[in-house]
Amino acid sequence: MSDRYLGGEPLAEVVRSGFVESRHSGSIVVLDADGEVTAWAGDVLGPVFPRSSNKPMQAVGMLAAGLVAAPAELAIISASHRGQPVHLDAVRGVLGPLPATALGCPPDYPLSEDARDDLVRAGASRQPLFMNCSGKHAGMLRTCAANGWPLAGYLDPAHPVQVAIRHGVESLAGEPAAAVGVDGCGAPLLAVSLRGLAAAFLRLVSAAPGAAERRVADAMRAHPDLVSGTDADGHDTHLMRAFPGLLSKVGAEGIMAVAVPGVGAVALKIDDGSARPRLPVLGAGLSRLGFSLGKYADMPVLGGGSRVGSVRAVW
Repeated sequence: MSDRYLGGEPLAEVVRSGFVESRHSGSIVVLDADGEVTAWAGDVLGPVFPRSSNKPMQAVGMLAAGLVAAPAELAIISASHRGQPVHLDAVRGVLGPLPATALGCPPDYPLSEDARDDLVRAGASRQPLFMNCSGKHAGMLRTCAANGWPLAGYLDPAHPVQVAIRHGVESLAGEPAAAVGVDGCGAPLLAVSLRGLAAAFLRLVSAAPGAAERRVADAMRAHPDLVSGTDADGHDTHLMRAFPGLLSKVGAEGIMAVAVPGVGAVALKIDDGSARPRLPVLGAGLSRLGFSLGKYADMPVLGGGSRVGSVRAVW
């Protein structure tokens, strides 16, 4: 494995009014149901920071460390939620008696514009609870409480909860973390390859019922509304609603990972960090496995509120 991400190949282009407005390069790997690489482009062995696509693996690490959680709780722990009321209630449920002041993620407003506007009109200020990673942090705190570990310092990579999470991520990816960074929410961020990320998602959906990996995958698929949200940008929610059995988790900086049991898995990264090409490129990857995203692979380009073009895969 190379010691850094080397960049990728042309994957998508933005077409507006018949003209190519911009192009996006990146990397993508496609695994079949047996975990074999069937197609790829760019650098799929150099490590990347999968950002929030790591969350399902982090949840598995928490379960292995003794976290006891219901399916809806596992879904919000694995989520990049939009801060809608149902999401905030779910995070509070994970915290239980633990104080919201213990959350180590930064204060923020919800990603959902409607939820944000409602809170602003009500006079609410930014809070860690509203931040899209608060579910994951609540899960970390609850895991600490279950083990008698200190809540203070739970974001230190050497803290027992982070050691357990690292073991979970590395076991699922089938490779050691190449680097440890700090995610936008302040939690340790582990770098793995796109190949390892795709393999991890395939293991999540292929594990035996009742296994920690399968429990996380089943929870996310049973409660897709908690994983992202019901507004237009909630891609994970919309995909898992539309395709029962599909597991999806996006990450910042153009990352996305998807697995379909009995079909395979895809992991991708857009080099410039853009989110807009992810679905068309994902559609191109899944098509190699005979799986069609249909309308969800079509990303329109708007002008004046009307469709004037599209983002299309060129891989």
